[in-house]
Order: sequence, then C-alpha cells, then structure tokens
Amino acid sequence: MEHGDGIGKIERVPLREIWKNESRDFTPWLERYIDILSEVLNMELSVVEREKNVKSFWADLVAEDEKGELVVIENELKKTDHEHLGKLITYLVNTDAKTAVLICSEPRQEHINVVTWLNEMTPSDISFYLVKVEGIKIDDSKPAPLFSVIVKPSEESKQIGQEKQKLAQRHILRRAFWEGLLEKCNKKTDLFSNVSPQIWNYIGTGAGKTGLYYHFVISGERADVELYIDRKEKEENKKIFDTLLSHKEKIEEKFGEPLKWERLDEKKASRIRRSFRGGLKNKDKWDELQEKMIDAMIKLEKSLKPYIQKLEI
Repeated sequence: MEHGDGIGKIERVPLREIWKNESRDFTPWLERYIDILSEVLNMELSVVEREKNVKSFWADLVAEDEKGELVVIENELKKTDHEHLGKLITYLVNTDAKTAVLICSEPRQEHINVVTWLNEMTPSDISFYLVKVEGIKIDDSKPAPLFSVIVKPSEESKQIGQEKQKLAQRHILRRAFWEGLLEKCNKKTDLFSNVSPQIWNYIGTGAGKTGLYYHFVISGERADVELYIDRKEKEENKKIFDTLLSHKEKIEEKFGEPLKWERLDEKKASRIRRSFRGGLKNKDKWDELQEKMIDAMIKLEKSLKPYIQKLEI
C-alpha cells in the first residue's frame, strides 16, 4: 500500500524471520555481504576467516581493513550481554587486532557506556564499534537489514580519554601528597587529626565557627594554607572578612609575615591565605613543602583563633 505521492511505509521485521540462527544463518550471510558492513563503518573490509579459533573461543568473523590490520566481529541478534562483550575484548587482545565490532539487535545503555569508555581509554590505534542491526521492509518488499552505528571511535573520544587519564594521575598524586602531609601534621597538631587523605586539590577542617574552614590547598606549581569563609550568605562572609581585616596588623604580627587578604567581591566566599612556590610537580621537594605548609597552618590557626572566637555569628 502506498502512503501519499507514491511513498512506501517502512515496517519492522523480526530478525529471526530473516535469519533463524545467528551462527548458521546471520554470520555466513555477513561473510558473503561484508561490503554492506564496510559501507556502514566507512572502511574497506575483507573477511579472513569465519568461526576463527581464538584460544578456547571462536570468533564469529575476522576481517582485514584497508591497512591490513585485523578486525574482529562478534554477532549478537538480541540484547547485548556481558558474555559477548567480554568475548569481543578477548578476541581483540588475543588476535592482536586493532578494531573490534559488536553487532546486536538491541544495545543496552550500560554496554553503550562501556564501548564509549573503551574508545576513550584504549590506545589511539585501537577502535571499538557498536552496531545495531534491524530488519525492515517497505510495503511488500523483501526484508532487508538496516545497520546503524551506535558507538564509534573519534579523535574527540581519544582526547577525552587522555584527559581522564591525566585526571586520574593527578588524583593519585594528590592522595599521596595528602597522606604524607597528614602523617607529618598529626605529629605537630591535632587540628587535622580527623581528616583523611583525599583525591581533591584541598583538604579542610573546621575553624571553630560554622562556615569557616582551614584548608591546605595544592596545585601543580603552588601550595596554600588558608582560612576559607563560606557561610550561606555572601554579605555575611564579607562582614566576617572585614571584621578580621580590621585586626590585620595584629594578626600578621603574630603570624610573623604578611598574609594575602582576598575579599573576592565577585564571589560568595572570602579567604585569607599564605602561598608557597612548588607543588605536585616537584615531587622530590614534597617533604620540604609539606613541613612549610604545616608550620604555616599552625601559625595561621593561632593568629586567627582569638578573633574568630569573638565573631558574633
């Protein structure tokens, strides 16, 4: 039946009506018509072997791309599952292939996320594709496969992966830095005795009033110790800062050197800090930097404590 100006209607056809069996019907069909998948993936594929033995497993199809690199293809005419995805990765590793393709009828979101993650976190020459296959026909035509690429590699995905790896490395470094600092700190003061190492760029403890915190802060090339003023209302934070600022001379005299007084008018919070050169990048100087930060924190807390206690908040 035509639907307006000679336009046909697309109908979905259950895949099992086209290929009754995945291994006996679909895989041999795909071997013969690999050019259809080639067009969808935008690569030139030629089949090397069907049902290739890989250790104690059998890969559905192994092909070569235009560069002569191996491509492993796993077929799953149903919802994706852990078994087929695990097999695909096993085939890729054990055949030294560069590309892996999982064809399925219904990709689960969890597995979409996994294939996306694999493209981000694997080396730049490794690629993963997740392809959905459907059966369709137009009016009374013969059924035909419709392939859709759900996930594919890209330069952007590899860049995202590189950034994630850099972030993970920074997390490891920060945690190691805080472990060393807290071990030293707890031998000199109880101020941070209830604080655990974290992956973030700061660790903090209460300064005796709600919304006031003492922070150790670390970055690649700088470190800070600070009083961070961050109550609910911006106006209240600025009032507290101004009150402490009015005692600047006496506070700095007790601290022993000038401090950085940052009202931060454009932001809600304010802070008072002492900065040091050197940071995570100078790992061979961590011990020296940690000792400086701890000594400065002890002095900062003693210098500010009398005035914080008198705050009417």
